[in-house]
Amino acid sequence: MKFDVLVAEIGSTTTVVNAFSDLNTENPLFVGQGQSPTTVKEGNVNIGLNSAIKDLRSKLNLEEISYDLMLATSSAAGGLKMTVHGLVYDMTAKAAKEAALGAGANIHFLTAGKLRRLDIKKIKDLSPNIILIAGGVDYGERDTAIYNAEKIAELDLHVPVIYAGNIENQEEIKLIFEENNKEHLLYIVDNVYPKIDTLNVEPTRKVIQDVFEEHIIHAPGMEHVKELVMGPIIPTPGAVMEASKILREDIGDLVTVDVGGATTDIHSVTDGSEEINSILISPEPTAKRTVEGDLGVYVNMKNIVDIIGLKKLEEDLKVEASLLNSLIENHVAIPNNKNQITFVERLTEEAVIVSSNRHAGGFRDLFVGGGKKSIAEGKDLSNVRYIIGTGGALTRLPKRIKILKRIALSNRGDKLLPNKEAKILIDNDYIMASLGVLSKENKIAAIKLLKKSLDFKED
Repeated sequence: MKFDVLVAEIGSTTTVVNAFSDLNTENPLFVGQGQSPTTVKEGNVNIGLNSAIKDLRSKLNLEEISYDLMLATSSAAGGLKMTVHGLVYDMTAKAAKEAALGAGANIHFLTAGKLRRLDIKKIKDLSPNIILIAGGVDYGERDTAIYNAEKIAELDLHVPVIYAGNIENQEEIKLIFEENNKEHLLYIVDNVYPKIDTLNVEPTRKVIQDVFEEHIIHAPGMEHVKELVMGPIIPTPGAVMEASKILREDIGDLVTVDVGGATTDIHSVTDGSEEINSILISPEPTAKRTVEGDLGVYVNMKNIVDIIGLKKLEEDLKVEASLLNSLIENHVAIPNNKNQITFVERLTEEAVIVSSNRHAGGFRDLFVGGGKKSIAEGKDLSNVRYIIGTGGALTRLPKRIKILKRIALSNRGDKLLPNKEAKILIDNDYIMASLGVLSKENKIAAIKLLKKSLDFKED
């Protein structure tokens, strides 16, 4: 059987292959899914890819499988590891951070101002996949970004460097990298913070994903991936963001929640309300991603247990301390009995509430001129119409819809969270990331398949 497209999701432990057909018709189809352990450590990711294709063939009871195109998302080989260096934390450093996170990066180090010796040592020790330099509004401060570029260009690191700062520096930055014989590693894009209170993160996000695709194929174990994957390869979190962005164009403002074993990602795509924007003290990107590295329901399970507290957990689950201790000590990645499922649902609920509250902005009172003035800071989710659940926990747990409804219910009036009228949608086929990368090739089909997976009904 021949498919139009196969999309591989190459994870740190598991590789999944999703098959799609009839993409250029009114009724594009998600046909099936195969999976296999990821084989980066074996030195060739294609071993796992081929095994996942065989698993797909077996599940569909087919003798042969062929396809026109294979695309991929990847979080293998550590995902997209970046360091980000700006001028002022609340301005250019924050803008650069938003660009990197929205592209699907894991930010391992963020600095503001001129790099110090310890900063430079940390960059060397981290050996990131990409380094992002920003700093200065256009025609504003120049010295910090130039200094940081000089220090980074001198490092014995052969990794791509993206410059997204003051446009007056562009020629000098080029010269710095030429003098260090690294001009082939330099990418120059529009300023992420061209004017005060103006964000311009999308050009940088696009270049980050392009650079990731160009260089991921040189990562250990990934060198042969282009023998099978002919189309784009983008970071898996970036693919979820792409899917969220195209869906928002079709159905309206939304937030996507992805609870995983190690982290919880929130992707929001909304400009917020006019009322909140009028009192917002600093700009936020339309599309924003936050990743909570301490909130995972498997690898970081004990972090969530600590946040809830053992006594509260006993009460919520209505279990004795001995059973709770057993659930904690014998925790499994995929729950397979009632007690385990209930335990993971409670962990997932806490991860959803805490991560949503961290992602959303809030109100703050300022005392000025003898009076009190309310201001807003952070991301405004009050106009969000849909809350989408994706990832293993929120697509498979029995109480997934109830868990996502807790986002609005957790608001005590001080946070800019979605309201109770926001509708809950579930990525039932668990294909959101795959459709994010598919949208690069066929946006119309990707939107139709997304709405099918979400069981979306027009109002």
